[in-house]
Amino acid sequence: MTCLECSKKLSVLDYNSSVDSLGVELCPHHKKRIEDLMEQKGTSLEAVQLYYGLKRAGVAAMLDWWDGKKSIDIAISRVKLNILIDSKYHMMTHEQAINNLEETMHSFKNGFTTIRIPHFLIQHYLKETVNNIIGIMEGLKANVKVI
Repeated sequence: MTCLECSKKLSVLDYNSSVDSLGVELCPHHKKRIEDLMEQKGTSLEAVQLYYGLKRAGVAAMLDWWDGKKSIDIAISRVKLNILIDSKYHMMTHEQAINNLEETMHSFKNGFTTIRIPHFLIQHYLKETVNNIIGIMEGLKANVKVI
């Protein structure tokens, strides 16, 4: 039982506290940092869990990345992949759909691929979601042109 950020050995109490509240193993220092980020920036629990799921799988990702126009839940700059977590599914208006499409278009024009992942996939199928993202990354790596 070690912290996923600093590899510090965790006590049973620290481990249980972190896993119960966040679903990931963090020392008190890093748990507090993530809780502060969630409170200040509105970072979702699912984004935190996916970030650490990717970290466990060896993926160098950035949590709550600012791309110059908007906040990206998770960015993987090596393959120019932006991941947005859709937290609530309800009837989408045509304005929201157009805004989503425009955001995706702007990211694509800047060389980034943007994918949206429903929050319930992370809640119930984290391992499968991580594996699929790794597959997407492999496809993007194969298509990246060396300049």
